[in-house]
Amino acid sequence: MAKMKKSSTRIDMTAMCDVSFLLLTFFVLTSTAKTPEVYPVDLPASTKETKIPTDDILTITVGQENVFIGLAGREDRIDALRRMGKEYNIEFTAEEENTFAGIENFGVDIREMKKLLAVPPSERMRKELHPGIPYQDSLNNQLSKWVEISRQSSWQRKESFLKVAIKGDANEQFGTIKEIMDILQQQRQNRFYLVTGLRTDDF
Repeated sequence: MAKMKKSSTRIDMTAMCDVSFLLLTFFVLTSTAKTPEVYPVDLPASTKETKIPTDDILTITVGQENVFIGLAGREDRIDALRRMGKEYNIEFTAEEENTFAGIENFGVDIREMKKLLAVPPSERMRKELHPGIPYQDSLNNQLSKWVEISRQSSWQRKESFLKVAIKGDANEQFGTIKEIMDILQQQRQNRFYLVTGLRTDDF
């Protein structure tokens, strides 16, 4: 009886490996790293999904009655810092401006900004270094001044209207959010985004 020739069961995986590495490379190059936040918040849930712009936007984060600011764009941050420096008679060096340009969100009194910028990058986002931006004192409402100056900068430099988003913690008292809204409305900033987390209808 003739013996049947055994065929090889080896499968060439070279092509599959190539595809896998191509996909991995694609996702690594196109993904965006999450921006570190000085105060991560637990967003309130919502069933409506609205895309928040990524350019020309100032984000106000509210948590435990403290306020933090995030301003999109390196040049926007530098120009806003210069204007705030002039407003409060603080002169920032080119190195300090460049350091500030790399900070996407912060919560510190402008008079303490130099001290924050002198902290090593690995420690600069520590929560205890960001006690919040003053906004409740009518004589030192720096939140209002940051919004005003950022709006002026956006219009004078790019002739574009600065958009504002409020990012409040789900457990934050409404009175604090209302106070922030009042500050915006005093500057005729009557339209703004409310950042929420997406949930399903049957959540």
